[in-house]
Amino acid sequence: MELIANNNPSQMIQNVSEIIQKPSSKFIEANTTEVTLEHIKKDCIIPVFAKDNETTISHFEFIDATKEIAQSILSNTISEPVIRVSHQIKGRIPSAIGKPVKELKDHEKTIYYERMAFTMEVPNRQVVVNNQILNLTIGGVRAYNQENLFSKKSIEKFKVFIGFKNTVCTNLCISTDGLKSEIRISSIVELQEAIKTLILNYNEEAHLGNMEIMSKYSLKEEQFAHLIGKMKMYHFLNKKDKQGKFPLQLTDSQISTVVKDYFTDNNFCRNENEMIDLWSIYNLFTEANKSSYIDNCLERNVNAYEFMQNIGNSLQNGTYNWFLHNYNIAIS
Repeated sequence: MELIANNNPSQMIQNVSEIIQKPSSKFIEANTTEVTLEHIKKDCIIPVFAKDNETTISHFEFIDATKEIAQSILSNTISEPVIRVSHQIKGRIPSAIGKPVKELKDHEKTIYYERMAFTMEVPNRQVVVNNQILNLTIGGVRAYNQENLFSKKSIEKFKVFIGFKNTVCTNLCISTDGLKSEIRISSIVELQEAIKTLILNYNEEAHLGNMEIMSKYSLKEEQFAHLIGKMKMYHFLNKKDKQGKFPLQLTDSQISTVVKDYFTDNNFCRNENEMIDLWSIYNLFTEANKSSYIDNCLERNVNAYEFMQNIGNSLQNGTYNWFLHNYNIAIS
């Protein structure tokens, strides 16, 4: 979609002291647990590559490296990370071999988390989009299940993003150029260079403009129902029939959550005229995406953004779109 005229991010930045925010909730749910950086650093072992005993880059090192680069580029102050983990891997020290689990003492247990996601906010970079406060946010994902830890030390994979968090609902808003979903590096220095490149190449103005314009287009209830029906159908198309159609990644159960929230969400449900704008639909998508596992949540978040751009472009230009076909959908 084209950007709205005069959509300058500097004009959207607010005085932090004048903004009242709601308490934060989870930026991802699924089967995750919140932990502290101190816990990650002191209580968790660091996995190694089994054949040469070389260490992986730890979750703590990843978070610390990201914060260091973000501070050097974006601000002197970055908020403390919010960290969520899943798939705890348990172990024990050698002297505890053979002990029944119920007899293990705390110092005899070892743990690390197979999957970890974190976010950090830039306190002085708050903007208002569609009458809602968004905070500039940077974060990343590490999933050891995507590494071959049974081999010798090799290239390691990381995911890093920069975008915004909607303070109304803690939904992440990530654009296509705000995500590097497959950083492959062999050292902390290489990781920091990749993070730096992502931050410098991120087009904040375009991202904000594209989100703001979403509120200019609305669907009637029957049009929304048609869109949802096509989204449900998409996953059952064969490979040939999917060609040329937008590759939607939200799951069938997540689409059902979108429908439920269309009626019940306090912030983004249909209005009193039984209409809903694309900004609200987008936030219903990103809310439903919180049920994704850590290792695919960022890609689905970007996919939701691209899907709304695809829908918005068709509405703006009057072009054919399989998800909207058979409905003449007008600008509200």
